[in-house]
Amino acid sequence: MKFSQLKRYWHVEIIGLEKKFTLLRLMTRLRNKPGLKYVFWWRLASYLYENGHRRMAYRIHSRIKGKFACDIMLGATIAEGLTIAHHVGVVVTKRVEAGRNMKLTQNSVIGSSGKGKPGKIVIGDNFFLGSNSCIIGDDLKIGDNVTIGAMSFVNKDLPDNCRVVTKKTAEIVSLHAYEQA
Repeated sequence: MKFSQLKRYWHVEIIGLEKKFTLLRLMTRLRNKPGLKYVFWWRLASYLYENGHRRMAYRIHSRIKGKFACDIMLGATIAEGLTIAHHVGVVVTKRVEAGRNMKLTQNSVIGSSGKGKPGKIVIGDNFFLGSNSCIIGDDLKIGDNVTIGAMSFVNKDLPDNCRVVTKKTAEIVSLHAYEQA
């Protein structure tokens, strides 16, 4: 990644394309927005990681993981338009290759199954992952314009232009009757 690409990411994700990029405007937008701060520092660490400055990248990454309780691993490839709403608990594996306009919400996980199988999790453009949702797999393909609802679990490929929800049912396992005195 070149510095011009890093600057483009910051322009799209932090300032917005409707305004001109200036360093002052960038710092002003970061002042009281922790989600934007995380994206700013992760993009910088990712830039350093890809350009051979891994020690510095890991230092930045370690600090932002602790400060923001959010972990997008270095090595993950995410195109411009990354948005993190309520950054706490977001985890993304380094095996992800995501397209433009990816939106993540709190306590969402995109991870590998841990079985040591090769493969990547390829995610298309315009992707939304709802709160408390998980995508777990070793070789998954998720299409463009996909929305995954809150509290959903995905472990299979998804086609373009779809919405996914996991049906939830409440079941009473045991009922304790209270005795009257």
